Amino acid sequence: MFGSTVLEVVVGLTFCYASVALIVSALQEALASALRLRANCLQSGIKSMLNDPGFTSLARALYSHALVNPHGDSAKPAHIAPDHFAIALVDTIQSIPGNVAQLGRDIDALHDPQIRRALQGIYQRAGGDLDAFQAALAGWFDSAMERVSAAYKRRAMMISLALSLLMAMLFNIDSIHLFQSLWQHPALAAQIGAAPAALDQRVLDAMWQLPIGWQAFPPRMDGQFAVNVAGWLLTASTALFGAPFWFNLMKHTVALRGERKA
Repeated sequence: MFGSTVLEVVVGLTFCYASVALIVSALQEALASALRLRANCLQSGIKSMLNDPGFTSLARALYSHALVNPHGDSAKPAHIAPDHFAIALVDTIQSIPGNVAQLGRDIDALHDPQIRRALQGIYQRAGGDLDAFQAALAGWFDSAMERVSAAYKRRAMMISLALSLLMAMLFNIDSIHLFQSLWQHPALAAQIGAAPAALDQRVLDAMWQLPIGWQAFPPRMDGQFAVNVAGWLLTASTALFGAPFWFNLMKHTVALRGERKA
């Protein structure tokens, strides 16, 4: 069974990591919204999918369709429904609406050989059925968006790591120093009660009770600074697990601590 000191240290560490992850998550969402990262990533994926890197041909024509981009050029969409993509692509390609035979000829007339071969294969497998063709296009879009989603998650993870490292450095959230201080003074962590569910003033107030922050700035470039860097990197890496993971772990630890005190 864990000793009380170990539990207090775990409570303090998990609360700190959960708070950092929560703040980083809020900053990341704000940054993604301001820079329209999701919309830009989606557009890059469609440009790659339709082999239109310069955004001058099929991808650009697709983005002018109301089902894909209802707001026009003023705002790029951050999400496109697969069935809307399929309908918009058919509308973009076909010269005579509703004429499936002519749609096949329009596909044959596409200038890009790579996209032409891809769409010809989908059209032939659909057997002249427009609904089947659109369903296959939606499936093609879903497969492409899985790769786009994976790329966005990797980018978001790198942004999260950079933000958490910057936060750790700015506020000197050194995991090594934090562990040592909590181990020597477990009463610091004992002040933290139930785990909060959202970022509010109570979270920030409780976080500042922990042994973080600068006592002297700038730091001296010596052996201790190398230890600080290692502590910052450790703190930054914990943000990748996400706030829900750390808050859930903290809740279990607080409950276990309560059982021992009962």
